[in-house]
Amino acid sequence: MTDTSTPETPVEELSFEQAMRALETVVDQLERGDVALDASIALYDRGAKLKKRCEDELKRAEEKVAAITLDAKGTPTGTQPLDAG
Repeated sequence: MTDTSTPETPVEELSFEQAMRALETVVDQLERGDVALDASIALYDRGAKLKKRCEDELKRAEEKVAAITLDAKGTPTGTQPLDAG
């Protein structure tokens, strides 16, 4: 599968995998320390948005996994609504 995202691709349009790769790229650029101040601020802002996107996707995945029900033998039987609390 080819990654067609660019640094200008809106964060909300990225898949989880694309967002993770983009976040890794941002972190690498910031760690190198050779980015101008204004560019660093923009990178940090994008990184924060990417981090939130990834956290939200992971939370949704965790909720889906938590909702899977198992029968007495441990075989998945479907899902149940999650508790509101």
